[in-house]
Amino acid sequence: METITVNPTNRLELTSSPHMHSHWSTKQAMWLVVAGLIPPMVSAAVFWGLYQLLIVLVSVVFALATELAVKKIRKRKISVEDGSAVITGILLGLVLPPNFSLSATAIGAVFAIAIGKEIFGGLGYNIFNPALAGRAFLQAAFPVAMTTWSKPNFAVDSITSATPLSAYKFDKILTQINPMIIGNIGGSIGETSALAILLGGIFLIIIGIVNWRIPAGMIIGMIVSSGIFWIADPLKYPNPLYHIFAGGFLLGAFFMATDWVTSPVTKKGMWIFGICISLLVFTIRTFGGLPEGVMYAILIMNGFVPIINRYTMPRIFGVTK
Repeated sequence: METITVNPTNRLELTSSPHMHSHWSTKQAMWLVVAGLIPPMVSAAVFWGLYQLLIVLVSVVFALATELAVKKIRKRKISVEDGSAVITGILLGLVLPPNFSLSATAIGAVFAIAIGKEIFGGLGYNIFNPALAGRAFLQAAFPVAMTTWSKPNFAVDSITSATPLSAYKFDKILTQINPMIIGNIGGSIGETSALAILLGGIFLIIIGIVNWRIPAGMIIGMIVSSGIFWIADPLKYPNPLYHIFAGGFLLGAFFMATDWVTSPVTKKGMWIFGICISLLVFTIRTFGGLPEGVMYAILIMNGFVPIINRYTMPRIFGVTK
């Protein structure tokens, strides 16, 4: 479809689709996301030590090297400078346990880029979030290492190395909200500090990189789904704030589910996408065998994005059903 526009010289200009453009270029947007991930990286270093930054660095280096190698093998344009592989490497590093093996981190980064992204054609063509694909592979390949947690540097006697979700799932121990907001709890190195994630996420929303509808849909979906059960039996089910601040919910809401490539393009679709992710997360956490479900929920909904886009696309003016 073509559109006719009038330029300042009063000459007609024919342009092809797309006609919607972002204020930021792809390269600018990617590096701004990297900037938004700085607070979680800082919190990782604060609560578990500088070794965690080495994990992130190794993940980034092998993500970049893998993308470069695949591009050369396929004789495609080298595009590592766009920052997308850097984001994948950082996100993968941040969702790993503290003090995780560097060799296993490298393997996960290679899988995330080669299988999670480049096998589909590269940036813009991947169906699933590459960082989560890499983490899912590591979860299957190294299940013990991926569920081995450490105490944060400022742990007190009441705080164990177990994540809040694991403590509740298997021992029915509820972690207080305040440590989850600050980050002084067990968990993946970049997901424990709600404050750090919110700083980066809100920054990206303000500058227009992240669409607020997906995080809002996830938060509303979690409040409604978990709230119903909490109201029905508050002694058995945690309150909605617990689900929102625990685990990787906020990191997933602001940095994983909002990936431009693997999320819906329509406003209505974004709401559906976010709400359905939360419904799946709550279902897995509450009735499944795993204490956490953010990774699987986002990957599952990534697969439904084409259908969501198709059935939520606005009707073209003049076209009847």
